[in-house]
This record gives sequence, structure tokens and C-alpha cells, in this order.
Amino acid sequence: MTAKTCGEAAIALLEPHGVDTLFGIPGVHTLDLYRGIGRSKMRHVGVRHEQGAGFMADGYARASGRPGVCVLITGPGVTNAATPIGQAFSDSVPVLLLSSVNETEHLGKGRGRLHESTDQRAIMAPLVGYSHTVRTPDELPQAIDAAFEMFATGRPRPAHIEIPLDVLAMPAPNGKATLSKKSRATPTDKDVEAAAAIIDGAKAPFIIAGGGTVDCAAAIAALVERIDADIALTVAAKGVLPASHPNSLGSTLAQPATHKAIEEADVVIAVGTELSETDSWTDRLPIRGRIVRIDIDRPTLTRDYKPDATLLGDAGIGIEALTAAVARKQPSNSRARARDEIRRRNAAERAPLQMKHVRVLDAMRKAVPENGTFATDMTQIAYTGNYHFPMSQPRRWFHPNGFGTLGYALPAAIGAKLATPERPTVAVAGDAGFLFTVQELATAVELKMPLAILLWNNDALGQIADDMIRLGIPELGVKPRNPDYLALARAFGANAVRAESAGGLQDALTGAFAASGPTLIEVRQDAAWLA
Repeated sequence: MTAKTCGEAAIALLEPHGVDTLFGIPGVHTLDLYRGIGRSKMRHVGVRHEQGAGFMADGYARASGRPGVCVLITGPGVTNAATPIGQAFSDSVPVLLLSSVNETEHLGKGRGRLHESTDQRAIMAPLVGYSHTVRTPDELPQAIDAAFEMFATGRPRPAHIEIPLDVLAMPAPNGKATLSKKSRATPTDKDVEAAAAIIDGAKAPFIIAGGGTVDCAAAIAALVERIDADIALTVAAKGVLPASHPNSLGSTLAQPATHKAIEEADVVIAVGTELSETDSWTDRLPIRGRIVRIDIDRPTLTRDYKPDATLLGDAGIGIEALTAAVARKQPSNSRARARDEIRRRNAAERAPLQMKHVRVLDAMRKAVPENGTFATDMTQIAYTGNYHFPMSQPRRWFHPNGFGTLGYALPAAIGAKLATPERPTVAVAGDAGFLFTVQELATAVELKMPLAILLWNNDALGQIADDMIRLGIPELGVKPRNPDYLALARAFGANAVRAESAGGLQDALTGAFAASGPTLIEVRQDAAWLA
């Protein structure tokens, strides 16, 4: 290690773990870290707000499968990033927040030091899977190694490592990065045999695949086809099985016809999913049959639903072992017809507003290649897209499902595009959520990034307004005054256009992918072509 200080060493220790990009804003408390960034080969992406750094790291991680890293200052830098770190925790995304903290002698004393909080680590602890304060130089290599070991071997929650200012300036430690040789847990043969026996006795098996399956798409397809199972994907797993697959019901866990199919299944196999409220928008799925759960996270195996068999370990390894152990079932024509009926009934559930969304989403699907990436915000058109928009590949549709943060789409799309520059990338945001992180347009312009931003504009917080009307509550705070979004985008130096037809939207998207900077494409909910 050629680093001279712990600040330089902290950056140098990231490179052996494969980190090539850092998101952040330099500050008076991160100067020693930035000295290291300046000496490294890593790309630094300067953001306009720490929340943007966290969401970019999230999008980078989801697209690449590698941890995203942000470097932020003590106090407000960390708390500004708390929202995206919470989102990463909720959706099991590997993000490392490397921050400074006040000098060791001042920790916990509340003396009014610059950027001080009495316990910064306690603020972040509930939002991360690993948290550590580096109090001596010798702790630094081990702390960084521990974070990356969690990413590699367990459920990939985010991590926070804070380094006091006095430690940052100390001489670098002698230690070097140690790459983990551990692998993810493997289910036992006994557990596989018990699960296989249950599945072999099933006449109508149903698979629910979650975000833990994004890297084992081929294994999922093999199991589905071997036992002729119905399968529904959580939003985090969109694309793990192509929407066109004859057994796929898509990401429709929130729809009544799919709920009915789950209720009628005699065995439900839940793999890589918490079966959480935000997966199905119900407190409990109506599971009546026996349950087999496969997960890397031990508590998840028994949470909320009592399983009949469990496989603790990596989803891909568990599915492959289970596929080898179960008997092959012949495809059933009657079950194929039943799936067609489920799809028909789910489609019939669409309300008039959702049909407007569908017209836009269908035009977008025609314009964006199958390998394209979509980062979506908490907005009504994205809610419709979560179950309607067809995907054929995993790690291509990102939605802040669990924590439900506004402002996710734009910075996450920037991070995803940086991770996979060869993929056409679209941010899908609503007018209200877009303003949460609109300043990151400057980052995309600075990067000369050919990014498409589809802005769904209804001049409202549409979902909340609809809920207020439904519940007889006055519409308070849901109809804010909006800016001229086209003028706003141009002020940042971005391209801007309003789509006045399906063809116009397709042309705008195609043009955005070939541009030398980001393009905002406004689609108004009250547009004549959507009537």
C-alpha cells in the first residue's frame, strides 16, 4: 500500500474489491479521503446532493451486481444519504457509505462541533446490515473487508463505515485488503430431500420468485419447466423469467386473479423473497397449500408464514439442487388454459387511468431494446408498469418498492447508466417526485450522458390525491404549482421535448439514446392522444 494517511488508505483498500466508481461531494471533512481519490484510478462522480449520491450508488449496484460506493461528509452528508440507504436496506442492495465523523475525542459529547451529531453511527445503524466506527488505523482494512464479505456471502444489505477526522489524518495501516474466500451458504441434502418430497406430491405448484433470484434466471426457468409450475415474480425480480414464458404470470402479485391462483395452489415455493406487504400490497397472501421457502437470510425463512420445508442458502444453488431432486411433471393443457384466464382477468382489472399508462408504456416498450434499463419512481405510471410492462432480462427494471422513496428514478438511472453504458437507459418519474432530485440533471449534463427521462405530468401527487378523494379527505397539498419542466430541463443544459403522440414518444426515446446529453420527455396525463 502506497497510501500515506488513513484517508488515502480507505480509498486504496476499495480497489482490490473491484470498486471502480465513487459517488460524492467533497467537503471540509472528507479532504483526506479526496486526496486518496485523486491518487486512485477510480472514477469520481460529483453529485449535486448527497441523496443523489446514495441513489446513484443504488442504481449502479442493481445494474452491475457489484456494490455501489458513496463518499460523504460527517453529519448532514450522512443524514442526507439516509433515505437512499434506507431504500437500499429495504430492497437488499449492496451500497457502501464511507463517511467521516468528528474527532475521536469529541464523539458523543455534543460540544457543537462542525457537522456534529451525538451518535452518527446510531442514526445509520437501523438502515444498514453492517456499521463500524474505525477508531484506530489497524481497524480500517478489517472494516472494509467485513463490509464486502457481507455483500458477497449474505443478504446484501448496505453498509456504513465512518472514520473520525483524527484517524483519517493518521499514518496508513500496514494491512492490505483481504478478499473473502467464503461462499454463500448451501442448503443441506436433508433439507433439499424434504422440500423435493413435498413438491413431488403437488398437483398445482406455484413459485414466487423475489429479488434474491436476479442472478439465477436459468435455474429458475429449469425448475419452472421441470415441475410445470405457475410463477409470479416480485417487482424486484422482473425479467428473471421472460414475461413471454408460457408459465409466467409476470409481476402480478398485487392482482386478484393471481391471488386466487396462489390460494388454489397445493404447494407454494417462495424463493429469494420476504413475501412482504409491498410485494403483494396485502398483509398476507392467501396461501392455503404447503410452503417451501428458499432464502439466504435465516429469519426470512420463517417470518409471517409457517413453512413446511426450508432451504437456507444461496437461491441459485438451492434451486439447482431442488431441480435435480424433484421428479419431472408433464405440462398440463388445462393448467396452461388456466394461466391464460389469469392473464385475461388481470388485464381486465385496469382502470381508465391505467389504460392511459398502458398506451405510454407500450410505446416505450417498442422504442427501447430488450437490454434496456428502466429506473422508476414512486409514481402511478410506474405502479402500472410494475405489473404491465414486459421484461425479458433481469437487472433491468428498478423500482423503490419497499421503502417507497420519491426522487429515486433520475439518480438511480444515472448510476445504472454508468455501470452499464452499453444499455439504453430510461428514468421514469412523476412530476412531483422528479423535483426531489431534479438537481442531478446537472450531473447527467456534465457527464454528457445519453439518458432518457420520461416525465409523467399530472400536475399533482396523483396517487395521494386519488386516495384523499376516495376517503372523503380534502385535497390538501397534492396540487402544488409546477414549473415549466421543458424550460427547467433546458436551463440545466438538457434536451427537452413534449410527446404529443405514441409515435412522437418513440421518436423522442430513440433520439435520446443517440444524444450527447440527457433528454427530458414530458408526457402529460391530459394529452389528447391519451384520451
